[in-house]
Parts: sequence; structure tokens; C-alpha cells
Amino acid sequence: MTERVELSEVAPRDGLQSIGPFVPTETKIALVRASYEAGLRRMEVGSFVSPRAVPQMADTGEVLKAAKQLEGLESTVLVPNRKGFEAAINAGADRLGLFMSVTEAHNKANLNRTREESFADLAAIVRDTPKGTLIRFNLSCTFHCPFEGVVPERDALDFIERVVALDPEMEVALADTTGNASPDQVRRVFEHAHRAWGKRFAFHGHDTYGMGVANVAAAWEAGCRIFDAASGGIGGCPFAPGATGNVAMEDVVWLFRRMGVETGVDWAKLLVAADLAAAVPGATPGGAMRRVPAARLAA
Repeated sequence: MTERVELSEVAPRDGLQSIGPFVPTETKIALVRASYEAGLRRMEVGSFVSPRAVPQMADTGEVLKAAKQLEGLESTVLVPNRKGFEAAINAGADRLGLFMSVTEAHNKANLNRTREESFADLAAIVRDTPKGTLIRFNLSCTFHCPFEGVVPERDALDFIERVVALDPEMEVALADTTGNASPDQVRRVFEHAHRAWGKRFAFHGHDTYGMGVANVAAAWEAGCRIFDAASGGIGGCPFAPGATGNVAMEDVVWLFRRMGVETGVDWAKLLVAADLAAAVPGATPGGAMRRVPAARLAA
């Protein structure tokens, strides 16, 4: 294998945040450990957001503390504002996941702020982040918005340009929050982004319309080498009506295995993590490979 991708497990955060009944902290930690045992070394373990807005994430500090005991694991926590930033720094997060939306309507629904208000706050956080702490700037609704529809590519690229200008080293994730991006759209946006600003971009996909893996392949063909996915295909945005689970980690790993691309993942152990995630009460699992009997026999 001559090519390699970097995979980030998002089930402990994006996979669980929409579940109504509170998932016990020990279940979240078990999910983190199962994904780690499968070889995944980047993980979103939670978010420092208002527990009133997203009560499922109220125990992020405890989950992060457990994750930090796993050698070599890079733990990311999402932070939407200054309060979340301070909590993440105090808790010792390896990477800050800043986030806002490309579209005004979703940003207001998700963060109760205008885009300009969010951007100003996050720009100050980028400036104030201590040296040695990694940052990822996540852009929700880069391709499609549940309120505004298809995002014009020029609008998305103009906003990406503003984010890139904040820090020449910062990773930027382009998110298909609703799962309604098309592969040709994903390919064009990533091709332009890579030509203009280098290969610092990650893809975060959902599978609402069954195009998650196709969009991963399109981003790969356009040069993307960093991908988010959730074991068991669980998840969804509570502020994006109709959006369902993330693209399943096991589907993404299978895709790259078939393409001869190294993932660093143990297939059998990944299926254990996928089954664990899919069994979380209240979760709505997705993906295909967990359900294919022959795939379970693959070494």
C-alpha cells in the first residue's frame, strides 16, 4: 500500500449528541476504548457546549479525562465559543474543534448567533489558543443547508478563504451536515480548495441520502486525505431537521481497503466498535458493511 488516510472517529460526539435519553458516561468511555483498540488514533470525544442546548454532552470532561489515559490518542473536543474554549483548555484537550456554519440560517439555528458574530469570536479563539494546542475549524453546511438548500460553491469558497486566512497551519473540515451533497459538488469544492490553499482540508460526511461513501470517494479523488466517520453510522445534527447518521467508519475503512489505501485500522476490532455503537439505546445505526456477513469473515 502506497497511500494512507487519516481517520477521525466521531461517534462519541457527533454520533451521540442527538440521542434523547442520556447515554451513561461509562458507555461513552467504552465506545472510545473500542475505537482505540481498533487502531483509531484521532477521536472527537465530546463537546464543551451548553448542557441545556445539548444535554448529551454534559459529561465531556469525564470522557476526555478517560481518553487522555490512552497512549497516542489525539482527543478533540468541539467548542463553539469562548466559554467552551476555556473549558477545553483547562481540561487538556489535544485539539480544539471550532465550529460554525457556512449558511446564516443554520448558524442561527445551531448556535443562536449570526455568522459574523460566530466568526469574530472564533477568530479571537484562534489567536488566543496556546502554542502546542491543535485546532480544527469545522464548517457546517458547506454543501447543503436544511433551511437554505444547496449552497452556491462560490459562497462556500469565499467563506473558506476567510477561515484559511486566520491561521496558515490550521486544519479546516468541510462538512456535509445534511448528507445531501453530490459527489461532483464535493469534488469541485475540494479541488478548488486544494489548488488555492494546500491540502489542509478534511471531509465530514453524513449518509442521509445514501451518498456518504460516494462523497468520501469524491473527496479522496480531489486530494483529501483526512476523513471523519462514526462507527455504526450513528449520529445526526439536532439542529439540521432530517439529517441522519454520519457515514459509517466501517464503510469508509472497507472502501479504502478495496482501493489499497492504508487506514491503520484492525478490521475485526472495528466491527466490535461498530456493533457497540449501533447497540447504544436511542441510536439509529446506519452503514452497510456491519450487515454484510461476508465482510465479517474478511481478515
